[in-house]
Amino acid sequence: MPSSTPRAASSATSTNPATRATQEPRVSSQPEHPKTSSSLVGQKSILASSRPQTATTCSAPILDCETIENKIRKNTQHSWRGILKACQEKDVSKLGEIPVSAFLDIAEKFNLGLSEGEISQITTKYDLKKNGRFAYYDFLQSSVLLLKPRESSPLQRVIIQKPQKPMSPGPQTTSFFSTMLRIQPQILHCWRPMKRTFKSYDESHTGLIHVADFRQVLHEYRIDLTEEELFNILEYYDKALSSKISYNDFLRAFIQ
Repeated sequence: MPSSTPRAASSATSTNPATRATQEPRVSSQPEHPKTSSSLVGQKSILASSRPQTATTCSAPILDCETIENKIRKNTQHSWRGILKACQEKDVSKLGEIPVSAFLDIAEKFNLGLSEGEISQITTKYDLKKNGRFAYYDFLQSSVLLLKPRESSPLQRVIIQKPQKPMSPGPQTTSFFSTMLRIQPQILHCWRPMKRTFKSYDESHTGLIHVADFRQVLHEYRIDLTEEELFNILEYYDKALSSKISYNDFLRAFIQ
């Protein structure tokens, strides 16, 4: 039958090894899909191999500024007066900030022991205006004072109890920092008996005492505030003008 002849011929061709050998190269070179498919697989493999490198770059460890500040806190607390004086001499405009290069010289002078990476982190954090200047008052208040309470671990001994009602602090002005830094050495010397005296005035156990009593307690421990200094403290600790102050919040600023 004529219709069976082509099928027989094709069958014979497929079963003939010599014919198959001569035709295989031609057949394998005709379709284009395998090349296209292999090229796509190659592109995907390139992209896949590049992704881990990108992820590695983005997840590079970044130094923790709090860790750095804790490292130099002891040295800073020991020589903060000299650091403050040196910074104020560089701060001609009295803006509370100096050029970063000037701070680097001061940090080296007072042996703060910062590596190049740590210096980069610190100067970036305290370049508050992004203008290449170092806000030294903010740096010192963070290193010497503790205005923001830290999270303590369950096993850590609580030196001063946190107030039941969180405080809403007022502005942190340069005058406020100056006042707090001035009385810091005296507070550290007598804060334990001072705390007991504060409690004796707090008959209702609210953690608050009147401003007049607050000033009297400080006077008993030979810490006399001028009217301006008292105003600076009240502006921060008595933002609501309640004529009362949280003595625990006040003491916590000095106790690390």
